[in-house]
Amino acid sequence: MKEIINVAKDAVKEAGELLLERFGNIKEIEKKSDRNFATDVDKAAEKIIIDKIKTVFPKHGILAEESGKHITDNDYLWVIDPLDGTHNYMRNIEVFGVSIGILYKGAFVAGAIYMPVSDELYLAEEKNGAYKNGERISVSTVKTLDMCTLSFDSSIRHGRTVMLNTLGDLADKVFNVRMTGSSVRLLTYLAEGKFDAAVEFHDRPWDFAGAVTLIKEAGGRMVTLKGSPVTIDTIGYVAANEFLTESILDIVKTNITKKNI
Repeated sequence: MKEIINVAKDAVKEAGELLLERFGNIKEIEKKSDRNFATDVDKAAEKIIIDKIKTVFPKHGILAEESGKHITDNDYLWVIDPLDGTHNYMRNIEVFGVSIGILYKGAFVAGAIYMPVSDELYLAEEKNGAYKNGERISVSTVKTLDMCTLSFDSSIRHGRTVMLNTLGDLADKVFNVRMTGSSVRLLTYLAEGKFDAAVEFHDRPWDFAGAVTLIKEAGGRMVTLKGSPVTIDTIGYVAANEFLTESILDIVKTNITKKNI
């Protein structure tokens, strides 16, 4: 596992350095069918990561946001988001990062996230802790919703009724709500205790894969919107410290049940 962690670390850092070098200098923007975007920088950063993985682990599987799935029958799967926070990046907002999650036989076992602007490297390995720039981190110990800082999904256009109703119910209970426009930012803040909880309805595996082990090893929980363990097929999640997860999940489940999601 040490070699896997080292490759993941080097890959996110090298890709992050490219993002920083090209920040404010995007040459091409592709509009996707879901009103999201990909830039030439996303694709160049993804190539850096895939090339590094294939050089050392040519038989490992890869699932990448821009290029799709490189299918193998190997037990290891690398899940890549080369530029999380693309919309921020396009608008010169300095909230974006690079993420890699590693699965073994379908279970999340490691993750690496790099935030290039602030030079923050987050690493986690199953049963070996969660770290930021080499220092161990942990989720917050906030126990009640009235003191909770919650991150909420910014893609409200994809499910306006259920998401706004859920947000309203949560806002009545929590201390305050934040939207970062970057999954890796909100999840790393959660892992180090700056945020207490997060609710995302439409995040795909590449958005959160790098943080699953990080959150767990930092003492938190990440579950689907219905409360089951997250998998490579999960869309949307609730993440929080152990004290808040069930309370937030109850509110989310009540609202999605009304809409039969």
